[in-house]
Amino acid sequence: MSNRTFTMIKPDAMENGHAGAILDRITKAGFKLVAMKLTRLSKEKAGEFYAVHKDKPFFQDLVNFMSRGPIIAAILEKENAVADFRELIGATNPANAAEGTIRKTFAKSIEENAIHGSDSDENAKIEGDFFFNHFERVG
Repeated sequence: MSNRTFTMIKPDAMENGHAGAILDRITKAGFKLVAMKLTRLSKEKAGEFYAVHKDKPFFQDLVNFMSRGPIIAAILEKENAVADFRELIGATNPANAAEGTIRKTFAKSIEENAIHGSDSDENAKIEGDFFFNHFERVG
C-alpha cells in the first residue's frame, strides 16, 4: 500500500545549491512527487509549522533559520513512505547519520540539517496540508 510523507529542503541546502541533488536522490529512491513548491516561510509561518517546539530553547533559532531563505516543500508517495524516507535522510544530527544518507552528505550540523521528513503518517498529513491545498496535488 502506498502512503505519503512530507519533506522540506531547508534554507541551508538551498543556499549551498544542493536542492537538485537531493531531489534526484529522493526520486531515485522510488518516491513519487505528489506536490512540490518553492516558497519562503515568514517567521510567523515557520512558528506555526514548528509550534510543537514552541517551549523548547531552540525554538526561536529554528524559526529564524527556517525563515531566512527559500525552501522546497513536497509531498512524496511510496510504500512505507514515512519510515523509508526517514531512513533515506538519516539521523537529525548528521554526525550520527549513516553513510550515504542525505543528511550525512549535505548537512553541516544538527541545527542546519538540510532536510525535514515527517515522523509519522499523522504528521505527514498535517504537514502536507499546511503547505498544499487539494488543487496543488497531482495524486
